[in-house]
Amino acid sequence: MDKPRILQAIIAKLTADAELYFRTARAAQYEATDEQSKAENKYDTRGLEASYLARGQSRQAAETEQALKDYRALPVKPFEQGAAIDLGALVELRGRRERMLFLVGPSAGGTEVIVDGDEITVITPHSPLGQQFMGRRAGDRVTLPAGEECRIRVVE
Repeated sequence: MDKPRILQAIIAKLTADAELYFRTARAAQYEATDEQSKAENKYDTRGLEASYLARGQSRQAAETEQALKDYRALPVKPFEQGAAIDLGALVELRGRRERMLFLVGPSAGGTEVIVDGDEITVITPHSPLGQQFMGRRAGDRVTLPAGEECRIRVVE
Protein backbone atom coordinates (compact mmCIF):
# COMPACT_ATOMS: atom_id res chain seq x y z
CA MET A 1 0.00 0.00 0.00
CA ASP A 2 1.19 3.47 -0.85
CA LYS A 3 0.44 5.62 2.22
CA PRO A 4 1.09 8.96 0.46
CA ARG A 5 -1.60 8.03 -2.11
CA ILE A 6 -4.00 7.16 0.71
CA LEU A 7 -3.37 10.54 2.36
CA GLN A 8 -3.89 12.28 -1.01
CA ALA A 9 -7.22 10.47 -1.41
CA ILE A 10 -8.30 11.51 2.09
CA ILE A 11 -7.31 15.13 1.43
CA ALA A 12 -9.21 15.10 -1.89
CA LYS A 13 -12.33 13.70 -0.20
CA LEU A 14 -12.16 16.23 2.63
CA THR A 15 -11.64 19.07 0.14
CA ALA A 16 -14.77 18.03 -1.77
CA ASP A 17 -16.70 17.69 1.49
CA ALA A 18 -15.59 21.15 2.67
CA GLU A 19 -16.68 22.74 -0.62
CA LEU A 20 -20.09 21.08 -0.31
CA TYR A 21 -20.51 22.25 3.31
CA PHE A 22 -19.55 25.82 2.38
CA ARG A 23 -22.03 25.86 -0.52
CA THR A 24 -24.88 24.48 1.56
CA ALA A 25 -24.08 26.85 4.44
CA ARG A 26 -24.23 29.82 2.08
CA ALA A 27 -27.53 28.59 0.60
CA ALA A 28 -29.04 28.09 4.07
CA GLN A 29 -27.79 31.49 5.19
CA TYR A 30 -29.40 33.09 2.13
CA GLU A 31 -32.63 31.23 2.90
CA ALA A 32 -32.54 32.38 6.53
CA THR A 33 -32.18 36.04 5.57
CA ASP A 34 -34.41 36.04 2.49
CA GLU A 35 -37.45 38.31 2.63
CA GLN A 36 -39.76 35.36 1.89
CA SER A 37 -38.49 33.52 4.98
CA LYS A 38 -39.83 36.23 7.24
CA ALA A 39 -42.31 34.75 9.73
CA GLU A 40 -45.93 35.32 8.75
CA ASN A 41 -47.24 34.26 12.16
CA LYS A 42 -45.90 32.92 15.45
CA TYR A 43 -45.93 29.34 14.15
CA ASP A 44 -43.91 30.07 10.99
CA THR A 45 -40.35 28.95 11.75
CA ARG A 46 -38.85 28.65 8.24
CA GLY A 47 -36.31 31.43 8.81
CA LEU A 48 -35.32 30.11 12.22
CA GLU A 49 -34.89 26.56 10.89
CA ALA A 50 -32.79 27.82 7.99
CA SER A 51 -30.54 29.74 10.40
CA TYR A 52 -30.01 26.58 12.50
CA LEU A 53 -29.14 24.68 9.34
CA ALA A 54 -26.71 27.42 8.23
CA ARG A 55 -25.01 27.36 11.63
CA GLY A 56 -24.67 23.57 11.58
CA GLN A 57 -23.32 23.51 8.02
CA SER A 58 -20.82 26.28 8.87
CA ARG A 59 -19.62 24.33 11.91
CA GLN A 60 -19.23 21.18 9.78
CA ALA A 61 -17.27 23.17 7.17
CA ALA A 62 -14.94 24.52 9.87
CA GLU A 63 -14.35 21.03 11.29
CA THR A 64 -13.59 19.70 7.81
CA GLU A 65 -11.17 22.60 7.18
CA GLN A 66 -9.39 21.71 10.43
CA ALA A 67 -9.22 18.06 9.37
CA LEU A 68 -7.64 19.15 6.08
CA LYS A 69 -4.95 21.02 8.01
CA ASP A 70 -4.40 17.95 10.21
CA TYR A 71 -3.88 15.63 7.21
CA ARG A 72 -1.67 18.07 5.31
CA ALA A 73 0.59 18.23 8.40
CA LEU A 74 0.53 14.48 9.12
CA PRO A 75 4.02 13.05 8.59
CA VAL A 76 4.23 9.92 6.47
CA LYS A 77 6.43 7.73 8.59
CA PRO A 78 7.23 4.08 8.06
CA PHE A 79 6.42 1.65 10.83
CA GLU A 80 9.13 -0.91 11.55
CA GLN A 81 8.25 -4.58 11.83
CA GLY A 82 6.88 -5.11 15.35
CA ALA A 83 6.32 -1.40 16.03
CA ALA A 84 3.30 -0.38 18.10
CA ILE A 85 0.32 1.12 16.30
CA ASP A 86 0.29 4.89 16.51
CA LEU A 87 -1.03 7.90 14.61
CA GLY A 88 -0.44 7.46 10.87
CA ALA A 89 -0.41 3.66 10.91
CA LEU A 90 -2.14 1.72 8.17
CA VAL A 91 -3.70 -1.28 9.88
CA GLU A 92 -5.23 -4.41 8.40
CA LEU A 93 -7.69 -6.55 10.33
CA ARG A 94 -8.34 -10.08 9.21
CA GLY A 95 -11.37 -11.87 10.51
CA ARG A 96 -12.84 -15.20 9.52
CA ARG A 97 -14.84 -13.69 6.68
CA GLU A 98 -13.25 -10.43 5.66
CA ARG A 99 -10.28 -8.12 5.51
CA MET A 100 -10.54 -4.48 6.60
CA LEU A 101 -8.07 -1.62 6.22
CA PHE A 102 -7.89 1.37 8.57
CA LEU A 103 -5.71 4.45 8.70
CA VAL A 104 -5.24 5.80 12.22
CA GLY A 105 -5.70 9.52 11.59
CA PRO A 106 -5.81 12.69 13.68
CA SER A 107 -9.42 13.55 12.75
CA ALA A 108 -12.28 12.92 10.29
CA GLY A 109 -13.03 9.49 11.68
CA GLY A 110 -15.37 7.47 9.48
CA THR A 111 -14.07 8.97 6.23
CA GLU A 112 -13.79 6.24 3.62
CA VAL A 113 -11.61 6.26 0.50
CA ILE A 114 -10.84 3.67 -2.14
CA VAL A 115 -7.22 3.31 -3.26
CA ASP A 116 -6.15 0.57 -5.67
CA GLY A 117 -9.48 -1.17 -5.18
CA ASP A 118 -9.12 -1.31 -1.39
CA GLU A 119 -11.54 0.53 0.88
CA ILE A 120 -9.72 2.30 3.69
CA THR A 121 -11.59 3.76 6.66
CA VAL A 122 -10.13 6.50 8.82
CA ILE A 123 -10.34 5.92 12.55
CA THR A 124 -9.08 8.22 15.28
CA PRO A 125 -7.22 7.20 18.44
CA HIS A 126 -10.24 8.42 20.45
CA SER A 127 -12.77 6.12 18.78
CA PRO A 128 -13.57 2.79 20.46
CA LEU A 129 -11.77 0.81 17.73
CA GLY A 130 -8.89 3.29 17.68
CA GLN A 131 -8.48 2.88 21.44
CA GLN A 132 -8.21 -0.87 20.92
CA PHE A 133 -5.54 -0.35 18.24
CA MET A 134 -3.26 2.11 20.01
CA GLY A 135 -0.12 0.44 21.34
CA ARG A 136 -1.00 -2.95 19.89
CA ARG A 137 1.34 -4.74 17.51
CA ALA A 138 1.04 -6.98 14.49
CA GLY A 139 -0.31 -10.37 15.51
CA ASP A 140 -2.35 -9.04 18.44
CA ARG A 141 -6.06 -9.68 18.47
CA VAL A 142 -8.94 -7.23 18.90
CA THR A 143 -12.66 -7.80 19.28
CA LEU A 144 -14.94 -5.81 17.02
CA PRO A 145 -18.20 -4.31 18.33
CA ALA A 146 -20.09 -7.13 16.58
CA GLY A 147 -18.16 -9.60 18.75
CA GLU A 148 -15.94 -10.99 15.98
CA GLU A 149 -12.33 -11.51 16.95
CA CYS A 150 -9.77 -10.32 14.39
CA ARG A 151 -6.02 -10.47 14.03
CA ILE A 152 -4.17 -7.17 13.53
CA ARG A 153 -1.58 -6.68 10.82
CA VAL A 154 0.30 -3.39 10.57
CA VAL A 155 0.56 -2.86 6.83
CA GLU A 156 2.58 0.34 6.72
